[in-house]
Parts: sequence; C-alpha cells; structure tokens
Amino acid sequence: MKKSIALTLILSLAFAGMAFGQVKAKDGVYFAQDNAFGSSGWKEQVVVTVKGGKIVSAIWNGVSNIAGAADKKSYAAAGKYGMKKASKIGAEWDQQAKAVEDYLVRTQEVGFNKYKDAAGTTDAISGASMHVKGFFDLVAKALASPAVPKGIYSKDGWYYAEQAAFDASSGWKDSVLITVVNGTVVDVLWNGTYKDATKKSKLVEAVEGRYGMAKAAKLGEWNVQAAAVQDAIIKAQDPAKIVVKSDGKSDAISGASIHVTAVGLAIEALKAAR
Repeated sequence: MKKSIALTLILSLAFAGMAFGQVKAKDGVYFAQDNAFGSSGWKEQVVVTVKGGKIVSAIWNGVSNIAGAADKKSYAAAGKYGMKKASKIGAEWDQQAKAVEDYLVRTQEVGFNKYKDAAGTTDAISGASMHVKGFFDLVAKALASPAVPKGIYSKDGWYYAEQAAFDASSGWKDSVLITVVNGTVVDVLWNGTYKDATKKSKLVEAVEGRYGMAKAAKLGEWNVQAAAVQDAIIKAQDPAKIVVKSDGKSDAISGASIHVTAVGLAIEALKAAR
C-alpha cells in the first residue's frame, strides 16, 4: 500500500513537472505583438511575467489603427467593441480575454493546441468562445524573445492622450497610445481623428494613399514619417529628451520633417506612468 501511494505521488509530481516544465524562459517580463494590424484594425499584444519558473501573470491586449481608439481592453470594456451581442456566451472581448489569461496562469500550458477549427477557437477554455490561437502564438513568441529590461517608469499599462481640439486648418486631432512593459516603453502608436466621418483615421488614410503627403514631402507619406517619430520616442524612452523647435518640428528625428505633435502627446500620456 505504501509503495502504491509513493508511486502515485511520484507520478503526480512528474506530471506536474511536465506541465510547469513547458515554461523554459528565465524569470522576467516578456512582450510580443502582431507584426501588423489585422483586417479588423487591431494589432494584438501579450505581456507574460515569469517568476520561479512559472507564469504568474498574462495580459492579452491590443492597439488599433481605428480613429481615436484606446487599448483593446478599455475599448471593449467601454462597450465599443461589440463582441457581447455577437458572442454565443454573451461576453465582451475583455471578459473572454481574462478567461484565457487565467487559463494560461492556471495550467502553464504554453504549448496549447486544443483547437476545434482552423480559426483557432476551442471548447477547452470556459468563458472564451472567441479565437484564442493568436494569444497562444504571441505567448510563445514573447517567451522566445529576450525579457524586457526594467525601465524608468513605475507603472505598466497602456497610456493614451489626444489633442484637445481639431486643428482649424487641417481638420485633424492627433493622438498617441503608448505601451509600457516593466517600466519600459515598448510600443508607440501615433494616429489622428478627422473632424467628421468623411475620413478614416490619419494612419489608415496615409497607408491607403489618401492623405496626400507623399507627393509633397521628400521623406515620404505621413505614416512613414510617423513611424520614425514613434521609433525615436521608444529609443529615447523619455520623450522630453527629444528637442522640438518652436515651429513644432525636430532636427533630432532622422526621417521626419513633419510637425512632431506625438512628442508632446507622449509626454502628457506618460505622466500617468511615472
């Protein structure tokens, strides 16, 4: 009897070790995001924290090229995403995302493959009827990447700021959405909203060739120059270090001759992360 109990205990520990052993990353905070915006306009992100060889926290979120959109969880929680009405289980995206995050922390199943269709849905996670494959793919990508170094900010999260009013001449109101992980700025999204519904977001208008800067600017269309500004903010970490001239431009950013309103907005947004 004692041998049987001992054998059962050994097997239980072995199976537990197999489950937890899937997490091969060293302790740290890991981040990954989609390479591009999807057809829905969202670029999804994950943040995974590993301590003692186990995943102790998983965050699934996203940023969008939709005009004026905050991070995906905030957008969904505000009732703007619209999944609750379409979902079979009547749950909004942020609620379902939480169920998936909790599942990963509980099971440590980073190699999840219990999909019931090519779209990546599953019956294995209670509280989630949406596509979950993207989340697990990003978790694997994050854990295969270097950990995010500790940065200068005291609070992690998604920080948004926008101009107070539409520009009288251009009709645009700019915004930034900044992702902070382990105190480090890992992503900056600069976009803009037009004064009426005749245009999509500034980023989409530029990417789809309707913004019109490409013909006039030597350094390229607005989205190309905006990317250079975003990269400069990530490199600087503290946007206040980027010198902006009285005309709203900056000689410190190679690849951008436009007014760098994103720098001032980034300073404003990151006040909440200090």
